Amino acid sequence: MTDETDILILGATGYTGGLITRYLSAHPQRAHFTLALGARSPDKLKKLTQELGLSSSVKIVQVDVTREDEIEAAVKNTRVVINTVGPYWLWGTPVVRSCVRNGVHYVDLTGETTFIRRIIIELDYYATKTGSIIVPACGFDSVPSDISAYLANKTLKSLGLSSNGEYLTLGDSTSAINLRSGVSGGTVASVMVALETVPKNESKESMLPYSISPFLGSKTQPFRFLYNLVIPGAKTLVGGHWIMASSNKAVVERTFGLLEVQGLTMKNKESQIARYGPEFSYHEFMVTSGTISALVLTATLLFGFGILLVRPLRNVAKNFLPKSGDGPTDDDMQKGFLKMNNITTSSSSPPVEVETVIKGKGDPGYLLTAIMIAESALCFLLPPVSESSKIQPGKNDNVHALPPLAQQGGVLTPMTAFGDVLIQRLEESGRFEFSSSVVSDAAQKKDL
Repeated sequence: MTDETDILILGATGYTGGLITRYLSAHPQRAHFTLALGARSPDKLKKLTQELGLSSSVKIVQVDVTREDEIEAAVKNTRVVINTVGPYWLWGTPVVRSCVRNGVHYVDLTGETTFIRRIIIELDYYATKTGSIIVPACGFDSVPSDISAYLANKTLKSLGLSSNGEYLTLGDSTSAINLRSGVSGGTVASVMVALETVPKNESKESMLPYSISPFLGSKTQPFRFLYNLVIPGAKTLVGGHWIMASSNKAVVERTFGLLEVQGLTMKNKESQIARYGPEFSYHEFMVTSGTISALVLTATLLFGFGILLVRPLRNVAKNFLPKSGDGPTDDDMQKGFLKMNNITTSSSSPPVEVETVIKGKGDPGYLLTAIMIAESALCFLLPPVSESSKIQPGKNDNVHALPPLAQQGGVLTPMTAFGDVLIQRLEESGRFEFSSSVVSDAAQKKDL
């Protein structure tokens, strides 16, 4: 590559990488950003460009993420890297290092808290010095979860100052997840690496509450076999353990921590509105049809995890689990869906309850994930589609429109990096719907 490219997709020939490539190549703002595709095999890259009918303006970059010289050569000539090459514990850190060293922005699809913790410890401060914005977990892990608490906070703050002259802060926040989705081979690979490669002390520390947050919360919600979520005026949702709850919770807790530190240090009105408050705690579960199925779900997951802990049984199980690169058909992806109901209660007395609902049309683990990470990458470069009239000829930069923490650089989360800009982009994709309103009797119902 001789000229700088706006977006480089690493792992473009993989299943999810191909979906992201397809989505970006047909994006309404395609004329306003340049695109490069990176993978180990030039032949596979050429085949992908032919299958999608991509123009010669799309650059092909041979890059093996096990070779730091190839990573450096590719990264230093781009502005935003979309990294789909996992497991990230094995292959992600050198890519992030190169991005930070060169002041390049970065997004990925990780659900590996151990990896996120590693890059925070090693590279967060460095990134603030180079202006690099590093945002892991920009897919189904963990954008919807992060948005649910973020919107709940905005709704509470929209009520204005309370009787004591302060903004309402958040207490317990719980998301109930209902979905139809294929099982990701990448997720399976990450689980295997966590069991076989990640040092036990790293795994243990990453499982602790607020393990990647710069601020230690005062509360956490314990593991339960059975969950229920009371929705005022609607049917109570019942469910069991959600396999992604731990990693999503960690990301939401980092958002909480970053905003709490910002609120304590800056003390301006904007930062006080953004902070969740020290009594915030978050959890989530998977919705089932009833109590029995919820208990069966949790027991099955615990039993399955127990099998994976035993090496001989794990080796047998690998033959029946999805492999990296596996994925559903286009028809199956179109039939998928996501619905997340979140109830967040204020820490005030009497409490105020907010219901936030996120709906997605399409397989959340694949189709919607490709959209979420692609739109996250575009947040760095361009305003939302509805504001395309603001785009000027030449090199565009949208970082100035992102939240204050993004303008400082560092290892952030989807909401601390992108905030309302990403939510608007997802809505305008036609695949997502968001709503948030007060539902308790303690305050007048008020839409966000």
